[in-house]
Amino acid sequence: MRNFEDDPTLEDLLTSDQRQRLNQMLSALCRKPVSIGKDRSNGSVALEFNLETVGWLSGGSCEQERLAVADLVSFLMMFIAKYRLAANLHHDTTEASYAELQKQNAALKASEARYRALSDQLQEKVDEQVAVIKQAQMDLYESARLRSVGQLAAGVAHEINNPIGFMSSNLKVAGDYVNDLRERVPDSELNRDLLDDFADLIAESSDGARRIASIVSDLKTFSSIDQADHTLCDVNDLLSSAVHLLQTEYGHGVDILEKPGELPKISGHPSRLSQTFYNLLDNAVQALKCRQQGAGAEGWSGRILAKTSVDDGGIRVVIQDNGCGIAEDIREQVFDAFFTSRPVGSGTGLGLTVARDTARAHQGTIQIDSREDMGCRVTLFLPIR
Repeated sequence: MRNFEDDPTLEDLLTSDQRQRLNQMLSALCRKPVSIGKDRSNGSVALEFNLETVGWLSGGSCEQERLAVADLVSFLMMFIAKYRLAANLHHDTTEASYAELQKQNAALKASEARYRALSDQLQEKVDEQVAVIKQAQMDLYESARLRSVGQLAAGVAHEINNPIGFMSSNLKVAGDYVNDLRERVPDSELNRDLLDDFADLIAESSDGARRIASIVSDLKTFSSIDQADHTLCDVNDLLSSAVHLLQTEYGHGVDILEKPGELPKISGHPSRLSQTFYNLLDNAVQALKCRQQGAGAEGWSGRILAKTSVDDGGIRVVIQDNGCGIAEDIREQVFDAFFTSRPVGSGTGLGLTVARDTARAHQGTIQIDSREDMGCRVTLFLPIR
């Protein structure tokens, strides 16, 4: 829409249809037809707007009639111009208001985006703090658990070592008495059988006492009694103790093949390493049981491999089994705290979480490779520092 900043023309004030209608109405008022146009003809009268000639009026019965009609048309064009001016002002105001609203809308969107970004940042901070709290809770739980194991092991070692000591000593003396009796009692088949059985009983009892002493020693190593939080660790000894404890718990019915390598001692936390080895071995035993109870286990024999070696500037501990493996749909969750695939009440869901945290505490890594119904291999890497 033209805003009439420049002088308007006849076409700006009256369209062709409007001029045609106006010619018809004016002709009806006059005695002879009149016509409004842009071109000047003989006897035509100027149509002025703001002292400027914008067109010419011709026709009519006389000049006086043409002048009167020209004044009327000029009067009408003045009101047309005022209407157009008001319409233009309204249009400009509306456009300005719309532009301002668009500007405000853009500012609101930008503000909303900033607040959304701030909200996301705050949510990330909250998630980080929640993760820190969960980690602290797990550390406290594990610390309390290890302290409990240490206290239990200390009590067991104190209460068992003394009686085992004099039992072993008495059994050795009893063995010597049996040898003396062989020389003093009459030589008969009955006496020989009794003495042989007596010697076998003493030998079995001595072996049992040695096994009890070995279990107590392994338990002490496992719980790191009388050791500082960080000290030089023999990984082979810690792994072997965990193997012996596991076999004792499951009645020596677990086939565990140990392949210790030549390892240097490393600085670490013996109790946490022992706990980690035990957890990984216990997971392997559970995997063997799972596959044994499942279908397709005919002719299958469960085995666990516990192997250590030096590789890439660190100690590599591999615990591998040929059990049921880890289902593909839960592999991403195995390190989550309190997640377990065992039946309710059969596991805490912290075994692999503790193993991962122990690896991180020693600046190491842990990796799991598994195929369902084929087995699982856990590789723990501890750098030599």
